[in-house]
Amino acid sequence: MKFGPVPIDQAAGAILAHATTAGERRLRKAHRLSDVDIADLKAAGIAEIVVAVLDPGDLDEDAAATAIAAAMSFRNVVARPAATGRVNLHALEAGIFTVDAAKIDAINAVDPAITIATLPRYAPVIAGQMVATVKIIPFAVPLALVDKVRALCIGGEIFGVNAYRPMRIGVVQTVLPSVKASVLDKTIRVTEARLARSGGSVAAERRTPHEAVPLAEAITELARDTDMIVIFGASAMSDFEDVVPAAIDRAGGTVVHAGMPVDPGNLLVVGALGGKHVIGAPGCARSPKENGFDWVLDRLVAGLDVTSKDIAGMGVGGLLMEIPTRPQPREPRPTQAGRKVHAVLLAAGRSSRMGGPNKLLALFDGKPLVTRTAERVLDTGVAGAVAVVGHQHERVGSALSGLNLKIVENPDFADGLSSSLRVGIAALPPDAGGALVVLGDMPGISARDLDRLIEAFRKSGGSAIVRASHNGKRGNPVLLPRSLFSAVAHLEGDTGARYLVENAGIDVIDVEIGAGAWLDVDTREVLEEAGGVLQD
Repeated sequence: MKFGPVPIDQAAGAILAHATTAGERRLRKAHRLSDVDIADLKAAGIAEIVVAVLDPGDLDEDAAATAIAAAMSFRNVVARPAATGRVNLHALEAGIFTVDAAKIDAINAVDPAITIATLPRYAPVIAGQMVATVKIIPFAVPLALVDKVRALCIGGEIFGVNAYRPMRIGVVQTVLPSVKASVLDKTIRVTEARLARSGGSVAAERRTPHEAVPLAEAITELARDTDMIVIFGASAMSDFEDVVPAAIDRAGGTVVHAGMPVDPGNLLVVGALGGKHVIGAPGCARSPKENGFDWVLDRLVAGLDVTSKDIAGMGVGGLLMEIPTRPQPREPRPTQAGRKVHAVLLAAGRSSRMGGPNKLLALFDGKPLVTRTAERVLDTGVAGAVAVVGHQHERVGSALSGLNLKIVENPDFADGLSSSLRVGIAALPPDAGGALVVLGDMPGISARDLDRLIEAFRKSGGSAIVRASHNGKRGNPVLLPRSLFSAVAHLEGDTGARYLVENAGIDVIDVEIGAGAWLDVDTREVLEEAGGVLQD
């Protein structure tokens, strides 16, 4: 492949290296130039253009990515059609992701032009989630390189999703005089919620004194009619001969491993009885926050064995986030500086349901809607703001000129809301602790509403998702903590932040702000009823 500037007369059939404007038309990166394109570029005064020209024996980026994905063997995963040199692969079912890391490493070592990225081994996934992506870096690669990669894919599964199996879990909670019944009741609710992600349920519960003999009797009873047993001890395991491991042994079972190099989760016990798993849960498993118990439970529910060697290998990456119930925190809580909120104003949409006019430029009280929304954002306690523009970016950018915010362009705005969210999050500074995601077409949102969301976020310690609501139903805007910024990069289509809110597994705080949380002006009728006047 040859890459570089060529005279415009020699560019027909070549691949455009950069997005380019030709009069009223915008030609996207990787567009193959036609004779009509050449004529338009000439008319715009462009005499030279940077392009890629394929050599004989080259495969263009989409064909190469498709060929490599087709050569891979995977399970419960589907490959999506190639676009811009990328094939994304998504889970067909919820479960645990496994991958042959050696094969992935070998493929990525062939040539920097060909890359494969995957989720970490044993990552929990939901149906539809992206688990891997094949990306061709240049516009084309030699067929010989693609063939070399395809040869490495032969011989066994490269990755897969091990689907969760709905299981009936028996729970035993031991009791001491100091343990409140409300704590035991909450533990059951948290456990039921934890099992819900895999379709499992708590089939039976027993409460016994914190002694080996009655606990062993409860284990034996529950083992008859349930698929797995989970034990919550009233006192944390302090020795390998303590109550929980001793009871498993007394019931005729085997202790596979006691203790784990994951914190929180150190005091976990894994055993077996009659071919069924028995887990002595650490105290942190009474909280919904991720801990070492989740790592073991999810693998077992997905049909993956967990050996003593597996648990011993969990130390790297095993230092997890702090949980509020820890009696002696490892580190102090984050300072206010870690809770800085920056706004992301999404203003790139095509207003496709308006039949032509751009709704963001509709006048409300004599001002373009996007201007009014931006002013309200800037009249809050945000530390900074980014506006993402796309459709009619020059006109929308002009409406935002003079305001104290950063304007970034999303050339892929037509791909859906998620593409603009990715661009906006990527433009935030390193010290941003949260992103207040504001849709540009919501005239009912006030600066006071936004400040209430920010205040709730800060009160949460900067760790929760905060969502506007009306009459108890979810709405917009949404404030995302920094812990979710990396997950935004995997969003696709027109989903926006909703996917993260519903699947992140962290606390969600709903703040009632009234009807403004629902009012987005997607049609002419709704816009005019809200007081807007469309402009041509």
